[in-house]
Amino acid sequence: MKLDLITSLYVFMLAAFIGFEVIRRVSPLLHTPLMSLTNALDAIAVVGAIILAGEHKSQLAAILGTIAIVAATSNIVGGFLITDRMLRMFKSSGPKRP
Repeated sequence: MKLDLITSLYVFMLAAFIGFEVIRRVSPLLHTPLMSLTNALDAIAVVGAIILAGEHKSQLAAILGTIAIVAATSNIVGGFLITDRMLRMFKSSGPKRP
């Protein structure tokens, strides 16, 4: 049981480090498409968290699953809001030409 927790934490830390390094090196021009991709990946995380929280294998798993659901959902909503805001910056505000 303890080995599974240590292995899971190792995988989590490695994924966080790799994700941070990949995102940090992306050009600002590619930010909007990257946010759309991130929203799709977060949707997968929400499904996994719902499965984890719904299994009720332990109290800790249910609590961590619930926290993961809230965190991933807020990340999806925030990502869509930021993407929408950035896309609105590229729309012209002047009158439309016929």
